[in-house]
Amino acid sequence: MKIVKKKLIAVLLSLTMLVPVLAGCGCKTATDEEGGTVTGETTKVVLNEVAHSLFYAPMYVAIENGYFKEEGIDLELVTGFGADKTMTAVLSGEADIGFMGPETTVYTCNEGAADLVVNFAQLTQRAGNFLVGREADDTFSWEKLKGKNVLGGRDGGMPEMVFEYILKKNGIDPAADLNIDKSIDFGSTAAAFSGGQGDYSVEFEPGATALEQEGAGYVVASLGVDSGYVPYTAFSAKDSYLKENPEVIKGFVAALKKGMDYVYSHTPEEVAAVIAPQFKDTDEATMAIILKRYADQDTWKQDLVFEEDAYQLLLDILDEAGQLSARPDYEKLVTTAYAK
Repeated sequence: MKIVKKKLIAVLLSLTMLVPVLAGCGCKTATDEEGGTVTGETTKVVLNEVAHSLFYAPMYVAIENGYFKEEGIDLELVTGFGADKTMTAVLSGEADIGFMGPETTVYTCNEGAADLVVNFAQLTQRAGNFLVGREADDTFSWEKLKGKNVLGGRDGGMPEMVFEYILKKNGIDPAADLNIDKSIDFGSTAAAFSGGQGDYSVEFEPGATALEQEGAGYVVASLGVDSGYVPYTAFSAKDSYLKENPEVIKGFVAALKKGMDYVYSHTPEEVAAVIAPQFKDTDEATMAIILKRYADQDTWKQDLVFEEDAYQLLLDILDEAGQLSARPDYEKLVTTAYAK
């Protein structure tokens, strides 16, 4: 049994010992069309994100432009640093909403969760990582990975599964044709690659661009482009929370849509300026480069709707990776009522 599944089982067995965190209300101050002050009640919502990344730019635009506040939501953003940790927070009630790869909701369902975690909005529709080589290569093909050492991701996680999905699409056996190092935390692979480990590395941003800027590596392929449209990250909550808080979820999705619309109607430079407070260690010029790279490959799901064909593709990827014990019905783990 894979490590991620073991962790989820442990979480499920301990749920009866955990006490949910209840949403709270506070005072909201906003501005009306005439510039006057409007006060009202806000609902506290704890959002646990799998990682803090420019890959999720529309969400940060919604935060920085005050769209959640406009919808009556007092949002607390917490970074889980891993899908298993984000799912644990949702299941335990420490978080109201989780933002992670939807494969984790499938794992939880198949392990017998009584209160299913249901996906209600999709943010990204392509993988957000890139293959970095030691030299620039305008004629790169996946065949070139045969016999090479590649810094990959953990088993059961979307980055590694999508990578192996691409390899198989190109007739490459991930187990026999190359060596994939899955032992390094994804936040440390860029430093490991810069230090001499591996012939190639699968990198998220800003790691990929940082390697290029220091001359230690070059992006040779986009996993997002070569894998096609994949439901990479989505927002989810326990079924009980969705049923008890439909207006909160409606407002949450409305705020996300405003953030998404802003990203699609403004330049990468303008988006970078808005979300700069979220990424104080990255200069705006570098952020704009990364955001343009994501925009050019149609990274974000503009309508936020998690469609059934995307869900079935997700299950196919999990199945090929040996991570799927059953195929839960689409209607069981996805609702489009709010995004539509």
